[in-house]
Amino acid sequence: MTKKVAVVLAGCGVFDGAEVNEAVLTLLSLEQQGIEYQCVAPNIEQMHVVNHLTGEVAEGESRNVLVEAARIARGNVLDLSQVSPSDYDAIVVPGGFGAAKNLSDFAVAGAEMTVQASFLKFAQAFQQSGKPVVLICIAPVMSAAICGEGVACTVGNDAEIASAVVSMKANHYNCPVEQCVIDEDKKLITTPAYMLAGSVSEAYAGIAKSIEALKAMLK
Repeated sequence: MTKKVAVVLAGCGVFDGAEVNEAVLTLLSLEQQGIEYQCVAPNIEQMHVVNHLTGEVAEGESRNVLVEAARIARGNVLDLSQVSPSDYDAIVVPGGFGAAKNLSDFAVAGAEMTVQASFLKFAQAFQQSGKPVVLICIAPVMSAAICGEGVACTVGNDAEIASAVVSMKANHYNCPVEQCVIDEDKKLITTPAYMLAGSVSEAYAGIAKSIEALKAMLK
């Protein structure tokens, strides 16, 4: 029976939403492994809007995470609050600052962060049901919140962010861009992607490896 996963998108754009390359590479890797997917996103406002040409915050502008996620999903995205974790076999979260600004407030609160309530409830339901969780790039800062204390994860080799992850009671392991860290007990898979990647192909290597590991967990 074909497995199906929920891919959570935090908007559209590396600086204020889901990292577009990571999201597309995730969908590609899932298709290559014969895993069906459905993109979902919370129906909330972004923390802020960033002009991706200048890198500056666009004062006075606002955007909706679900509406922006539809840009990546070609319109085929569901409101996270209206889908059930029981309909999916795993959850995958691409990175981008949206994971640290919209799905959580790590970008401003660091180790004192909180995770957006509807997303946290959704993600924890997978862990509590023994279903795999895949977190990519900066998204693994939410590892302990989703999977519990002592979970093994990676954000690559960024010492400051790794320290924050450890202070939140996760176990951080340095990891090269083309690899992933797998916690078999808690069924969490993490990979650095653009925390380390200098090219699309480098990001793809680790994401593809993670989705291969996911397929193995889903058997």
